[in-house]
Amino acid sequence: MPRRVAVTSPRTAAARRPRYPATREIDEQTHLGEVYMRSLLRTQFRLAMFVCTVLGCVVGGLPLLFLLIPRLREVELVGVPLPWAVLAALIYPAFVAGAWLYVRQAERNERHFADLVERQ
Repeated sequence: MPRRVAVTSPRTAAARRPRYPATREIDEQTHLGEVYMRSLLRTQFRLAMFVCTVLGCVVGGLPLLFLLIPRLREVELVGVPLPWAVLAALIYPAFVAGAWLYVRQAERNERHFADLVERQ
């Protein structure tokens, strides 16, 4: 019966390139870290522009609506002209809703970003 021989190398582990976590890349402001941060900032900027555009269209569209349909200016709600009632009762809740949606989506974007960074 032949005797078994174990062949070993003096190098027990091959040299590996050190793997840095993505958070370290961001902290050290490397090129890859900058790419990650630019991605997050771009996403947050798009969200901000979307919310501002929607609110701007609503606020800018109301005077246009009242200009194009003059009968709406004559309508009264509880003794208050409709344009004033809309400004007092609908615009501010629209701003609050827009702000709430923005914060909710921004936090979601940050969670996705954190998940992406932790997976790397």
